Amino acid sequence: MPSDVTLPQGLLDPDSLPLYSRVAGRLLSAIAADHARPGDRLPSERSLAARYGVSRVTLRSALNELAERGVIESSPARGWFLAQGYERAVPRHPQSPDPRGGQAVQGFADYAAQHGFRLRDEVLESRVRAATVQESEQLRVGPGGALFEMRRLRFLDGLVVVLEHNRLPLGLCPRLAEADFTRDTLFATLRRADPPQLPKVADYSVEARHPTEEERGLLEITDATPVLVATQLAFNQDAQPLELTAAVFRGDRYHFRASITG
Repeated sequence: MPSDVTLPQGLLDPDSLPLYSRVAGRLLSAIAADHARPGDRLPSERSLAARYGVSRVTLRSALNELAERGVIESSPARGWFLAQGYERAVPRHPQSPDPRGGQAVQGFADYAAQHGFRLRDEVLESRVRAATVQESEQLRVGPGGALFEMRRLRFLDGLVVVLEHNRLPLGLCPRLAEADFTRDTLFATLRRADPPQLPKVADYSVEARHPTEEERGLLEITDATPVLVATQLAFNQDAQPLELTAAVFRGDRYHFRASITG
């Protein structure tokens, strides 16, 4: 039966994070929701500990984590305050509606920021090469057209979550070839293209399988943990194929979620 599908999201299992990291994420989300300003004072540690139902020791660890991210700073005998420039670490890019009634495509970095996770990328390979025949068909570029290709490991709060293989038509965003993706994000680079390239909708599929030996090593799998392989073909605002990605997630750190309506 035909249906409209809200685009699924890959989620880090919150139970795999230390309690103080989960509290830090909740506090960061609250700061974003309150539209606070640099210099604003946070509630007392006692009241924050009561609000989140944790000990003062756990709450202090959460605050120290946010301080390391540059979100807050302490003042002796006065408490905790929002740091200058803290907005860089706070999510400001909520998902926009999809014209089909679902959600727009959300990047991994956007998800991390929205939920208060600390993101780190390790680029394994980055190059420009000619598209294969199959890639030419999928991305609607001429046979042998220039593609930007990248393989990278992505970490949330120090935990390796996914091995990504990204392929994009270089003509849509030439600056991809020069970007430093250990410091910048793919979607942010696309947004700065001329004209901006905005991922609006995607075809998305997921399958479970056993990891290869390379995947076991890169994803630090030492037991029988399976992997979930997500394949995504994202389209820009002009319905032009923009990004072909194969993402191999650790099965114990990824949740597949989708809303389906008839």
